[in-house]
Amino acid sequence: MPELHSSPQNSFPVDHQWQALFELVDLVADRQRKDFGQISSALKADGSLVTACDQWSDSTLAAGLARIYPGDGLLSEEGSTVVPAEDCYWVVDPLDGTTNFSVGLPIWAISMARFDGGRPVAAILDVPPLRQRFVAIKGKGVWRDGVSLASPGGPRHGCSCASLCTRSIKVLGSLKQPFPAKTRMLGVASLNLLGVGLGTMLAALEATPKVWDIAAVWLMLQELQCPLRSIAAPPFPLTKGSAEADASYPTLAACNQEQLERFMPWANQLA
Repeated sequence: MPELHSSPQNSFPVDHQWQALFELVDLVADRQRKDFGQISSALKADGSLVTACDQWSDSTLAAGLARIYPGDGLLSEEGSTVVPAEDCYWVVDPLDGTTNFSVGLPIWAISMARFDGGRPVAAILDVPPLRQRFVAIKGKGVWRDGVSLASPGGPRHGCSCASLCTRSIKVLGSLKQPFPAKTRMLGVASLNLLGVGLGTMLAALEATPKVWDIAAVWLMLQELQCPLRSIAAPPFPLTKGSAEADASYPTLAACNQEQLERFMPWANQLA
């Protein structure tokens, strides 16, 4: 990844590769918005949904990344799910939130992360329905629509919500004490977790995310100094040649360490 430097205004430092990436994501996001509500879905072997738009998005991103970053490998939900042999590679979810997309709920994302040494070093999380784009570079920070984001440090004033998923919601009745937050469930793992980094969620608990669900947002939360806790084996570093299709990485994220410890008793119920 080329060396990039922030301007005094903390705007995102676009070079020719980033510009090409943004144009590629624009192309895919535009197609997804056009297809939304107009396309049917099918069941994959694992029981999850897939649409022709997922597959088109995946092939378009794969071709574009091969052009912009020749020599990089690729792991994606709709393509090869084996960690590439290359030192640098991309982990892509071309449409995170396919169920929402296919039934007409306008909440989904495009998630892409570039890996080096088995860990994410750059990431894009695009939210086509909101026309918002989040970008992260390891050691340099996170930007939303080109503007630098600060660490939340804690919840926003009045924030009292935590994000769960359909499989982590079972923890609500697992302990005698009441769950310490109102619950929200977006149906998009990457966006559930991103809410923590934006200070709109106290915490987020994902029970069975795949590596392509968390690759981009993991780097973003690290750069925003939001603590993450793996409930089982940690996802990173990825091992070359490992098969990721059946691997899940239950994860708790929180806006600060105090909130992480507050929600850990419920997260431990997933162990």
